[in-house]
Amino acid sequence: MSVDRATVRHIARLARIATSDAQIDALVPELNQILGWVEQLSAVDTEGVEPLTAVIELKQRLRDDVIDDGNVRDKVLANAPDAQHGFFAVPKVIE
Repeated sequence: MSVDRATVRHIARLARIATSDAQIDALVPELNQILGWVEQLSAVDTEGVEPLTAVIELKQRLRDDVIDDGNVRDKVLANAPDAQHGFFAVPKVIE
């Protein structure tokens, strides 16, 4: 597959990228080269190769999942219009 000037202009219009004729002329060989690399990759035999999520096996360093109330209850309840017994007090909505 190869890309010509009309195709590059069409792609630029779809992407809403303003391009000059000089830029289009520069993009044609670059895009054709990229497509050539993709064709080379499609020729590689990957039969029996397990898919990878990363090249290097990494383990995520996670913090311990500790429940913490932030110790700011009084500051939060200071903004409440009505607080009772350390909780927000709201009007009853279900009978």
